[in-house]
Amino acid sequence: MTAGGRIGTLLATGMLLAVLGTGCGKNKFEKEVEAEAQSVKLARDTAAGDYELLTAAELKTLLDEKADLVLVDAMPLEESYNKEHIPGAVQFLFPVKDMPEWDTNETAGKSAEDYGKLLGGDKGKLVVTYCGFVKCGRSHNAALWARRLGYTKVKRFPGGIFAWKGAGFPLESGE
Repeated sequence: MTAGGRIGTLLATGMLLAVLGTGCGKNKFEKEVEAEAQSVKLARDTAAGDYELLTAAELKTLLDEKADLVLVDAMPLEESYNKEHIPGAVQFLFPVKDMPEWDTNETAGKSAEDYGKLLGGDKGKLVVTYCGFVKCGRSHNAALWARRLGYTKVKRFPGGIFAWKGAGFPLESGE
């Protein structure tokens, strides 16, 4: 290959990497608009749900310290939870879209009373909810409904299983 051919190949490779590195052609400003929209939605959901947020490291610390909590995986049982979940989590399906009214069609036929039974009778016990990733609204619905059922210590782990895996923390599978 000639020097000109090598330079051309290097330039083409560099351009491809630049495109891939910017999210399929999105520049840093377009990516910032998306990040802003996600951040504002998360802040508004958190305020509307009256719960707190946790990072992966904060949740890991709680689990390592064996804090008395109920950890709710709000993703589908067969498609997600049985494949992998955070150790100690219990599963209860919630929809991705906002669920302002309880809808058993969106919760695998389960009622608000079923959710309350899963969370237990101690309304002061810490409840932590998670789903797949920040854009997923399942954990918001799970946290929102825990608050509506009267639980006073509710936290949402918005990064979900993606952030947990990204932090290199362990997972378990099966029920």
